[in-house]
Amino acid sequence: MRRFSNLRWTIIGLFVVAMVINYLARSVLGVAAPAIMAEQHISAVEYSWITGAFQVGIMFQPVAGYLLDLVGLKIGFTLFVAVWSMITMAHGLATGWLGFAGLRGALGLVEGSAQPAGMKLVAEWFPAKERGVAGGIYQIGASFGAVFAPPLVAWAVLNHSWRAAFFVAGGLGLLWVIAWLVWYQTPARHRHLSAGERAYIVEGQEVALAVTRQRPPLWALLRRRNLWAIAGARFLADPVWGMLSLWMPLYLVQVRHFDLGQIALFAWLPFLAADLGCLFGPAVVAWLQRRGVDLIDARRWAFTLGAVLMTGMMFVGTASSPVAAIALLCLGGFAHQTLSVTVITLASDLFPQDQVATVTGMSGTAANLGVLIFTLVLGSLVGAVGYQPFFVLLGLLDLAGAALLWSLIRKPA
Repeated sequence: MRRFSNLRWTIIGLFVVAMVINYLARSVLGVAAPAIMAEQHISAVEYSWITGAFQVGIMFQPVAGYLLDLVGLKIGFTLFVAVWSMITMAHGLATGWLGFAGLRGALGLVEGSAQPAGMKLVAEWFPAKERGVAGGIYQIGASFGAVFAPPLVAWAVLNHSWRAAFFVAGGLGLLWVIAWLVWYQTPARHRHLSAGERAYIVEGQEVALAVTRQRPPLWALLRRRNLWAIAGARFLADPVWGMLSLWMPLYLVQVRHFDLGQIALFAWLPFLAADLGCLFGPAVVAWLQRRGVDLIDARRWAFTLGAVLMTGMMFVGTASSPVAAIALLCLGGFAHQTLSVTVITLASDLFPQDQVATVTGMSGTAANLGVLIFTLVLGSLVGAVGYQPFFVLLGLLDLAGAALLWSLIRKPA
């Protein structure tokens, strides 16, 4: 049997493709929203309920994480991806805001498995010193999915209809499932993993975070202050991603008067900047560690830096030109992924391997509750107050998140 060097990087590479498809599937709606709302006569308030349904569904991430910890990534994640792919394709048959809301809720329920799966994979396949980089790499998939959505929707609308974009995104997921079943296995069972690389992975894990003999019940995890720190920071951080992926295309159309061609040309740029943030956050952590800062504090400083950069979002609505507004939105995407990949990776630094997916799911529930509240309030008030107050709010929330990380987290003994 042939052994591959650095096999762990092929595993994370395959997972990156899953994240691209995951975020492509969820981002198509936001880009297609102007066309869908016009055709289906959907109001801003009804659209907020459609997007809110997704956030309600995805708040069940702890269930997805618990199932992944229970049955493993190979079978568990296969089922989740297959189901979300079929639900995505069903969007192409939807009519009326209630139909879209039902499908979005179902999509959120299964797509919420992606983040817990990613952190579980990182915890299992990478030594502690590489987890930040591996986490940043797989988070790139989230941004790239959103990058590809505008051109895909533009192509679909111009050549077929917005419905074709959902069929393409769902079909890609079904193809990915085949590759996952062929290639993925745990480090202990992968036939192509060399003995040297297996030893490197195992020896690089913290002894305190080894698999526990008896997994604690969910209620016991809820008593951990480290969980509340991560969850609170994500609750405050993720509304920015909701703005970029769900509301930014509408903002550019309604306020900056972009047409479909301009959306295809420019709406992906904040997500490209977000890709750079996925790498910048781990790079900051590594730079600080080389200068003697311990891992947990390095992650807290990286999150704080991202929070400071996020204050640029306060000026999007007052920018004098569309170009300046896009530039500030790019800064927001960069800052968000800088701090987001950092706080998500903290789950693998603070909890044992067989709890990482569950903890990531719990904190993901908090993150998506933040998006849900934000999108419902925005949908109900944007007609009266406009977008600017919401940009100001987004520029300040992450500073509070940084304060939570510094005040609540306790390092492993």
